[in-house]
Amino acid sequence: MGGSGTMISVYPDDLTFLFELDKPCYCNLKVVNNSEYHVAFKVKTTSPRKYFVRPNASVVQPWDSCTITITLQAQKEYPPDMQSKDKFLIQSTKVAASTDMDEIPPDTFNKDGDKLIEEMKLKVVYTLPSGSSEDSGVTSSGNRSFRQGNDDLSMLKNASLDEIQAIQRLKEERDNNLQQNQQMQRELDVLRRRRSRKADAGFSITFAAFAGIIGILVGLLMSLIFSSPPDAA
Repeated sequence: MGGSGTMISVYPDDLTFLFELDKPCYCNLKVVNNSEYHVAFKVKTTSPRKYFVRPNASVVQPWDSCTITITLQAQKEYPPDMQSKDKFLIQSTKVAASTDMDEIPPDTFNKDGDKLIEEMKLKVVYTLPSGSSEDSGVTSSGNRSFRQGNDDLSMLKNASLDEIQAIQRLKEERDNNLQQNQQMQRELDVLRRRRSRKADAGFSITFAAFAGIIGILVGLLMSLIFSSPPDAA
């Protein structure tokens, strides 16, 4: 089952992820062009830092299709009641046949003039592996997350919507900065190892050259000694 518009159809109409802790989850989405025109599409989400979408925009030829892979990044805890509030939006519009799928003009999806922009909304559904031994852990973790969520709501009940959104943005920025710091540390470690190997190689070459020069000098000295004529008696 999938969602359909005048230009494209999308299968399935819900994004279902097999949710597992500390593991990325994947979902494929098929976009089908139902028209005789070239159609460009773009994927948007309410949680762009939580999902990777590849490709997030492209051009589908007439009567052709395209598969999108959506990756849910590894999560540290189960969502309350295994429910997701994340949503996706797919925009589509006709484009010229010469449009490069890798360089779609930025104003392609602007709603101006007589341009027709179709929009399709998809919701996110989380499921658990069937027969998983983690079911009891899921329930208890989910309950803990739910209670924690209720506590947070109680603490923030007097806060304004802007304040709550600001707190959420700060949390997301903190997590993003932590990931970037870890990536930078890994890159620094790689550079240190490369530099160390280059230094060792440079030392070996220098030492070999020095030893070779010493050997040549010793050989010349010995040659001079043994080639000297004996003193006349």
